[in-house]
Amino acid sequence: MSDFDPVILIHGAWQGSWAWTRFTPYLQAAGLAANAVDLPGNGVDGSDPADVTFEACLQHVYGVVRVLDRPVSLVGHSGGGLLVTAFAARWPDHVSRLVYVAGMMLPGGGSFADLVKSISKQHPEASGISPHLVWSADRRVSSVPAKAAIAFFLQDCAESDAAVAAAQLTPQGEGGRAVTTPATTERYGRIPRLYVETLDDRSVILPVQRAMQALAPGASVVSLPTGHAPQFSAPARLAEAIIPFLTLKP
Repeated sequence: MSDFDPVILIHGAWQGSWAWTRFTPYLQAAGLAANAVDLPGNGVDGSDPADVTFEACLQHVYGVVRVLDRPVSLVGHSGGGLLVTAFAARWPDHVSRLVYVAGMMLPGGGSFADLVKSISKQHPEASGISPHLVWSADRRVSSVPAKAAIAFFLQDCAESDAAVAAAQLTPQGEGGRAVTTPATTERYGRIPRLYVETLDDRSVILPVQRAMQALAPGASVVSLPTGHAPQFSAPARLAEAIIPFLTLKP
């Protein structure tokens, strides 16, 4: 058994565990056991994304952690940050560290959509991918066109790599995405946090990332000159940024 806590990698909206494939070898080389989860409704478990709830996603991650029977480090990318926060708020004794990779870090109970709306007054580009989504008739499920995915998520990747990643995106149910994650200082707030800000992000732009850091103070911060998905476009740089945090002794 490794001396370090296992690392649970939580993907963002429209993604899956595949998004971490380039990154996990760096964790393993550092002696870290990594588990990239596939959340319900992302095309792997066969469930309808329209029916997926945030609670189902949270319970799925808990099931992964419970089997390990020891505290874990949670790493959440983008919308996966909501799950990181909610998990730490509910089961703080199961968590040793939290890492947000351009993640939604909103423990105060506010919504990401409201934050983006407020920042869009000064930074119209804060809307990111939202205007380009394709919706189901009942607006319960959204999809990302490949061209928009490349432009907003993967612009710093090689053209062929970006095309491969964009083709793997799957429909996303709003029940697992449009949520708030209230948390308390006594539970969530006692866990060490690291925020990885992505300076060239077109999806969660830097002013939005900085606003979330201000709303949830206390996280250490590292900056990467990448787009929204450094685990795919610059895995070595992301590893260099977070492995010291993941291997830091209490």
